[in-house]
Amino acid sequence: MGSEDTQMPFGMQILLFCLLLRFFTATKNELPATMNRQNFELLILGSSSASPTSERNPSAQLLNICQRYCLIDCGEATQIQLRRFKARFQNIDHIFISHLHGDHFFGLPGLIGSMSLLGRKQALTIYCPKELKDIIEVINQHSETLLNFQINWVFTNNRGLNLIFEDDKIEVYSFPLKHRIYCTGFLFKEKPLPRKIDKYKLETLNISTADILKLKSGFDVVNENGELIKNEDATLSPPPPRSYAYCSDTVFDQNIVEYIKNVDLLYHESTFLDEHKERAKKTFHSTARQAAQIAKSANAKQLLLGHFSARYNKLNDFLKEAGDVFENCELAIDGKKINI
Repeated sequence: MGSEDTQMPFGMQILLFCLLLRFFTATKNELPATMNRQNFELLILGSSSASPTSERNPSAQLLNICQRYCLIDCGEATQIQLRRFKARFQNIDHIFISHLHGDHFFGLPGLIGSMSLLGRKQALTIYCPKELKDIIEVINQHSETLLNFQINWVFTNNRGLNLIFEDDKIEVYSFPLKHRIYCTGFLFKEKPLPRKIDKYKLETLNISTADILKLKSGFDVVNENGELIKNEDATLSPPPPRSYAYCSDTVFDQNIVEYIKNVDLLYHESTFLDEHKERAKKTFHSTARQAAQIAKSANAKQLLLGHFSARYNKLNDFLKEAGDVFENCELAIDGKKINI
């Protein structure tokens, strides 16, 4: 038989080379971390304070956390912003309202009305001050609006950190903010992922496939040779769980730091620049520098500034002021997406 008959086809050589290259260049911890990551993306729908501008809508954000779509505050024309930025608002099953100043909820009656007109059937849960239920019901009563779906109401309180939603993927908490009226912030936390099986170790450690579920659950196992295999010797650590804290309207208040320690992303209102800090104090709002001080005290990884007063046309000074205190800052610009 000639040598050309025993040579591996060229295409197979290329495939084998690519597989070997991938194996030797990717560390064992990098590959599972990439595969395990779940969605955790924030879309800014509105970043203005009391008065909208031609470029900035009132407060609203859409958070996709593990395919749970959460609308956070719902200022006027939020449903238009959802359409503008191509977000499917029928996917939203949870709405979180921080307080009852109009720039944070005036868009809600129209949004839920549109949801009904477009045929929504699945229930919607709204987490909010208890008075909002009466407001929505009065509007629907006098406008003779009949919804096709059920609204489940979960009322927030301002007595410390409170778990208001939990499933197998995420937890959501409310916590008190110091504003002119009752107001809460929200903390969104990803639950830890299960450990990743190190497939390269299964054969070398003689672990049976029947023990894979035990390993994923964190247990040690006994292999086919009767040897005890420690969990950490056969699995890889998942990526650390991520978190997002939303601090809407609040005066500068170090008391909130205990609720938001070590968050990956902190949104903190920065209505004013430091030159107007007395105005901020009088109206129970914060400056960009004060927001940065909270981020630094909380050991946040990143700070997102928003709720800008309409008096400011240019926003670069917000970044400059905050950056003098806390380096990793970003502006909440309408339409911006941030991966956490």
